[in-house]
Amino acid sequence: MNTTTRVAMLSLFSVAVLAGCKSKAVKEVPPVDTGAGTMPITNGTTQAGAYGPNDLDTDACLRQRVIYFDLDQYSVKPEYQGIVDCHAKYLRDRPSSRITLEGNTDERGSREYNLGLGERRGNAVSSAVQVSGGSSSQQTVVSYGEERSVCSDSNEECWARNRRVDLVYSAK
Repeated sequence: MNTTTRVAMLSLFSVAVLAGCKSKAVKEVPPVDTGAGTMPITNGTTQAGAYGPNDLDTDACLRQRVIYFDLDQYSVKPEYQGIVDCHAKYLRDRPSSRITLEGNTDERGSREYNLGLGERRGNAVSSAVQVSGGSSSQQTVVSYGEERSVCSDSNEECWARNRRVDLVYSAK
């Protein structure tokens, strides 16, 4: 057999195989009647395991809204990846939600340095959320530098509490 005949036979065989393959149609689940006076529950709008607005106050992972940093560092530590993943999933599940990432620093360093460091920390958390599937259009980064400290003592324990990014939801 020549090459043209082989190519033609292979093409016909491929078409026959593909014609035999058939995708299964997805069956729409009808709404479930929950009784008189209640709204029906539908399967079309939410997925199993999807976050809702009340989960911000009830879910243990989503209630954690602070990510801490080491001195002069702005990369997200591995121990905070679970928190980042939860908030990224929430943003995916709730496209209308909005989050502000508020970067903070301790009192050491100049005002300009601390504002820049707070912004870098906020951007680092934003990038981590995006890598986990959160949308950048749902996030805003703000730097407060040393202006919004949670502790005013001048010791390492206090400074460590001030080196953080607060995750604040403006729309649930």
